[in-house]
Amino acid sequence: MTDAEKIEEYLEKHLTWKDKLQKLRTLLTSTDLKEEVKWGAPAYTLNGKILIGLGAFKNHMGIWFHQGVFLKDKENQLLNAQEEKTKALRQWRFHQEDVIDTSLVLKYINETIKNAREGKEYKPVRTKEVVLPQLLKDVFKLDKKLETSFKALSLGKQKDYAEHINSAKREATKQNRLEKIKPMILQGVGLHDKYKNC
Repeated sequence: MTDAEKIEEYLEKHLTWKDKLQKLRTLLTSTDLKEEVKWGAPAYTLNGKILIGLGAFKNHMGIWFHQGVFLKDKENQLLNAQEEKTKALRQWRFHQEDVIDTSLVLKYINETIKNAREGKEYKPVRTKEVVLPQLLKDVFKLDKKLETSFKALSLGKQKDYAEHINSAKREATKQNRLEKIKPMILQGVGLHDKYKNC
């Protein structure tokens, strides 16, 4: 299946948002960006780098600017959905009643392309250390096979699992998450691997 066919399938899956998604898609494909599918959704790249993505959810749909931190956003359209976590990504959300101002959206798209051509790119500071939740430390004392499998994972995968447990507020949720990820760790797969080949 081609990327174009996958995107058509994506639009059909999100009928509530199909018209708005198509309007944004038409804008994006009128630029120098290449249309691809990443993580199962439409993505728009320049020289192999993802600049923009489209996404649809139950209560809203939107356009994701992967290096949106560099956009001037004079009209205050963008938001950072996770202030403590997200550094570069910015979203422009649309709800059912919203009208898409194509000329304004195109301004943001063109500024994104210009910034990319100028080399503006947020590069996260990567730490070499994984902060293990106490729950994982305790389980590793009892289950050496799980600990060995965890240590065999890449640093990024280890961090994803540790953060997945740490981000839960309730102990019961942490315990439930741990039970769900144990088989994945033993299989040597990452928390987000199933999304990477979409």
